[in-house]
Amino acid sequence: MTIQDRLKALNIELEEVGTPKFSYVPVTQTGNLLYTSGHDCRKNGELILTGKLGSDLTIEQGQEAARRCVINILSSLQAHLGDLNRVTKVVKMLGFIQSAEGFKDQPYVLNGASDLLIDVFGDKGRHARSAIGTNELPFDTPVEVEIIVEVE
Repeated sequence: MTIQDRLKALNIELEEVGTPKFSYVPVTQTGNLLYTSGHDCRKNGELILTGKLGSDLTIEQGQEAARRCVINILSSLQAHLGDLNRVTKVVKMLGFIQSAEGFKDQPYVLNGASDLLIDVFGDKGRHARSAIGTNELPFDTPVEVEIIVEVE
């Protein structure tokens, strides 16, 4: 089964990737490693959720935001590679979770992102990761995710 088949089975449509408004690129490559910039939970240019986990949002809403971050990352990888089947391994994930004081469940939130990578790439989607709580994120996004992938 191709990655496109898995995405279709998961009812996921990747979006067109536009030019960033700020001074960065969505994906950069060195050798056979791709590093993504941090991606937030936008859909069609609008954040699907805003606020802090533990006060404004539930863990389930945070997981939804984290999942959307990965869909956006996949869109950027597709635009860079032309074919997501070239991904041989998801190496590392770094997730930032905008957290209210006392919120300590960041790993549960980031499972929304990790689980989707495993659903899409199978065992190649299993990765090392860090789930970091922070008091603020740009534009009040609840989650920001970046990954490193290996490609053929």
